[in-house]
Amino acid sequence: MTDRHEAKKIAESLEEPVTEASNLAHKLGLAPYPVNYWIVDYDEMNELIAYGGFQQRYPHWRWGMQYDQQQKQSQFLGGKAFEIVNNDNPSHAFLQESNTMADQKAVITHVEAHADFFQNNEWFGMFADDPDAAAMLARHADAIREYMLDPDIDRAAVEKWIDNVLCLEDNIDQHERFAPVETEHPDEFVDADEDVEDLSDKLDELDLSDEVKGQVFDEEWLEAQRPDDDDVTFPEEPEKDVLGFLRKHGMQYDEDAEKAVGMTDWQREILEILRREAYYFAPQKMTKVMNEGWAAYWESVMMTKEAFAGADEFINYADHMAQVLGSPGLNPYKLGLELWQYVENTTNRREVVEHILRVDGITWRNFHDRVDFDEVQSLIAPDQQITAIDANSLDDLDPEDPRVDATQLDRAREGELDVEKYPWKVLTYEGLAERHYSLVEPQNRGFVSRVSQEELERTSRYMFDDSRYDSIAEALADVDYTRGWDRMREIRESHNDVTFLDQFLTQEFVDDNHYFTYEFTQSTGDYRVTSTDYEDVKKKLMLRFTNFGKPTIVVQDGNYNNRNELLLAHKYNGVMLDIEQAKKTLERVFHLWGRPVNLKTIVKELDEHDIEVAKRRDREPEPEERGKLIRFDGEEIEIRDLDWEEVEDIAATEVDYDTKPDEWLA
Repeated sequence: MTDRHEAKKIAESLEEPVTEASNLAHKLGLAPYPVNYWIVDYDEMNELIAYGGFQQRYPHWRWGMQYDQQQKQSQFLGGKAFEIVNNDNPSHAFLQESNTMADQKAVITHVEAHADFFQNNEWFGMFADDPDAAAMLARHADAIREYMLDPDIDRAAVEKWIDNVLCLEDNIDQHERFAPVETEHPDEFVDADEDVEDLSDKLDELDLSDEVKGQVFDEEWLEAQRPDDDDVTFPEEPEKDVLGFLRKHGMQYDEDAEKAVGMTDWQREILEILRREAYYFAPQKMTKVMNEGWAAYWESVMMTKEAFAGADEFINYADHMAQVLGSPGLNPYKLGLELWQYVENTTNRREVVEHILRVDGITWRNFHDRVDFDEVQSLIAPDQQITAIDANSLDDLDPEDPRVDATQLDRAREGELDVEKYPWKVLTYEGLAERHYSLVEPQNRGFVSRVSQEELERTSRYMFDDSRYDSIAEALADVDYTRGWDRMREIRESHNDVTFLDQFLTQEFVDDNHYFTYEFTQSTGDYRVTSTDYEDVKKKLMLRFTNFGKPTIVVQDGNYNNRNELLLAHKYNGVMLDIEQAKKTLERVFHLWGRPVNLKTIVKELDEHDIEVAKRRDREPEPEERGKLIRFDGEEIEIRDLDWEEVEDIAATEVDYDTKPDEWLA
């Protein structure tokens, strides 16, 4: 545990950075939740990471596994835990006591941006609507712990039930708000098997001889009493919230009675608790790239451009950022940061281009011939008074200038604030936007000149402001420096990762940031780069984030074959299910339904002869797609072929994202 005296000492040293980071965030146009910061030690940080950012979660082996994984990553792979912050109001952020001051400042600025995202993104507003998430999760933990300690309930049965539910924790409806399930039993169907069993019991009560029962009430007669209405199917439309459907209609299988019986109160409550938590954590999974990129962007603005990292801390901070952005694999921090920078640059470029296109004599056709781009770079450069603020330049600032914070300027002139350390205090949002205008940064100096003819024509077509300028200098004097940041905040409010990537990942972005696709090729037996086309890159990335990167499974029928069997459907997008994993999942779903469960999907099959021919001809074989039904009846797995007509409704179309490499399926 953290030494309380040491923690207090660290907290006191961080009071100023915490206060000023919040002040700067608001100046930059952010509107974060208030944040409470806590000092923790190494072990406590690993525990919090394992718990998903909270101090209390329900008892389960998964947390210990995640804790062990985090510790090993730190010890053997060189990973470092910089921060963890949870989505709550107020948000709670945890700072590891062993981190350097540069790391602590980086975490604080990063957290302020996360808290802004939590507060203002609509997807967080839709799913994470509990005003006190920590209290909600603590209540859940207490409820499940009580069940585990109940002498009338087998603890192992509780743990197994949790395992069964967790295999489906991502199978919720991401596009609807959480709504509690209140109906415990299905109204849409009659349990035919149970009715016939009841009838058999009543015949036994009549105390009829076996001879009479055999002659009059034989098995053929009993079977005829089963309803044969093939229209008793539900739901009317495929149900995405599989957990909600099972909560409402599911049963448990009684192994002693060898039949389905109603769930117990504790089973129903735990299922609903875990479903509620799945909805709470959904927006974090749905916005990982956006959220981490957003935090990395504003952290960089504060730490480097506003020198929140002191001169003696900058090298440590650069190392910190390199570790974050240099992580291998699909790195949401790096991808998100690059996309936000691209959004800012393209928005600012459009603002500049629109003004230049209003200059007399300049059209989208002659734009590149008539415009001196060196002159443009000089004209859009921020005012020197805004970029070079110190104690000696305060008198040059005009308090009537909308870029200047008149109140803070007076305080600075009176010596009440340290303008050498915090020059941003005397500027407004407009002043800071100009001070950090993206198009004048060295890495972006050619961004305006690279505008395509296609974009110029499109911009010209949709320009509705008919004001004209006599010169480029006059036009650029009216450029709105805040437009890029304003646009970023608009996007932050309404998008998730899928829509973000779909709208803003362009060929220009792919070329500038060197993205490409790769595939496993049967002809060579290894992975090869296959495309640098942005549509291919987008497809591959979209698969990674659609439905949290997991297969999309829906409930298609809760009375399959009119026998109360469950039919799940895999919304096939060109990527096969892991069949072995699907079998194991069905075995767990059986315990949540209580009766046989089915899953229909589509598989790709390759003929060995076609593979050999493809290798000789150095081309890829064409797989054949076939429909399959996997069924588990409580004892054994059965897999059978389905006619194509039976799986057409789940087949991939031309707009599906079907280029994901095999190892991404894990």
